[in-house]
Amino acid sequence: MKAVRAVIVVESPGIEVEQLWHDRARWASWIDGFTHLEKLEGEWPLEGSRRVYSSPGRSLVSERVIKYEAGSGLTLMVEDARTTAVQRVRFESDNVRTRITVEVEAEPKEKMAPGPRWWWRRKHGESLQRTLQRFSYELAADR
Repeated sequence: MKAVRAVIVVESPGIEVEQLWHDRARWASWIDGFTHLEKLEGEWPLEGSRRVYSSPGRSLVSERVIKYEAGSGLTLMVEDARTTAVQRVRFESDNVRTRITVEVEAEPKEKMAPGPRWWWRRKHGESLQRTLQRFSYELAADR
């Protein structure tokens, strides 16, 4: 399936952005659909760490870090009841503002017709954009 991407630029240095992004106590306030952290394994966001959370409509979502570069971003293997995906989060900063890019390449676990695929991509793109917008509000509230 074609990748879904969302981008936002925030008025904050990369180190502050990344600290909030990995603050597990605040995930529920900005990750769209994140209702409750069920399990956290390993030292997030180090490679191999894993989080499992409840999400309405997706049941349990499992995310495992497969690559982490401090100051640059991370890559996750994401799985829920219907899809398996690779999600990349990139941070690009000039120490005044930071561009955050989230990109998801997903594959449905069952065959999906073109119409439902288009609908899934659209809804997932909207969800990523809501996540980034809420993240920007959380970040602004800290400043």
